[in-house]
Amino acid sequence: MRSLDVGEVLDGYRIEALVARGGMASIFRAVDTESGEVVALKVPHLHYEADVLFYERFRREEELALRLDHPNLVRARPPRREKTRLYLVMEYVDGVSVAALLAGGRALPPAQALDVARQTCDALAYLHALGVVHHDVKPGNVLVTAAGRVKLLDFGVAHVETARRLTIGGLSASVGTPDYMAPEQLRGRAGDARADLYALGIMLYELLTGRLPWEGADWEERARGKRLEDPAPPSSRVSGLEPGLEAIVMKAIDPDIGQRYQTAADLLADLRNPSAVASRVEARPRGRRRRRVDARLLAAILSVVAALGIVASVAWLGVRRGVDTVSGGSVARPAVAAPRGAARP
Repeated sequence: MRSLDVGEVLDGYRIEALVARGGMASIFRAVDTESGEVVALKVPHLHYEADVLFYERFRREEELALRLDHPNLVRARPPRREKTRLYLVMEYVDGVSVAALLAGGRALPPAQALDVARQTCDALAYLHALGVVHHDVKPGNVLVTAAGRVKLLDFGVAHVETARRLTIGGLSASVGTPDYMAPEQLRGRAGDARADLYALGIMLYELLTGRLPWEGADWEERARGKRLEDPAPPSSRVSGLEPGLEAIVMKAIDPDIGQRYQTAADLLADLRNPSAVASRVEARPRGRRRRRVDARLLAAILSVVAALGIVASVAWLGVRRGVDTVSGGSVARPAVAAPRGAARP
């Protein structure tokens, strides 16, 4: 078996173009030679096809995709004939990815950014109601058609809550794209539906500002910032932002999972009416903004303080032993100088 090339026919699908190449699979635009329908084929890379666990996970992805039916999700198609290799047939979406729209640090107008986030959240609400966590919400997995329809795609790392988890080729249970992963995922946890909402919040922040909340030369530096620093409000990077919209973003990306949106339905309700969110924020009593301290940094500081305390104690005992030197059964004490002007004996 070898890699597919443009012009070849796979089980009645003529490969017309390579659309995208990811870490585990390639996406091709193809034409069904019987019906003339244009479809997209997701074909795993050859070295993954030999992995038994990957095969099972890909089979689950196809099974899941065939069950889903929502206008903001890319739909799967059942194959017309028996497969000669592993692949997934999907509807072909003639659109551009949000990642392409954001290329070069561009931002979208707030109304368009809000519409993209609202449609994506609608898809997540549908998935979460079925017990499905997407696990890789990011600009590269969201397409926008010329008519403005948003399509969320790629269920390669999605997880159904009632199914056991599968680890492929050494991949950890915590999967996703680091810039859009929630803090708990960066600490090694798999993350639940709230991690999807966090990722959507990061994407909305980027749609509004053209930048990520934490900046750095690479994702590791940005991940450190995510662990140690509160995110800069979007209004610090773009002017004229509606207060309610900013409040939505900041709640969605709150580092504290308990302070975040708990359900996609709650987030979707706010995205549909940001002005109502603004009134709630204004009515809320203002408190001092909490400071976050990384647990490992705090432990290191406490360890240093404890070590310094031990060193000081040892040094003090050493001084005491030097002063209280016992000679001939009596303790030698320093002489006391007579005050000035006093008679000396």
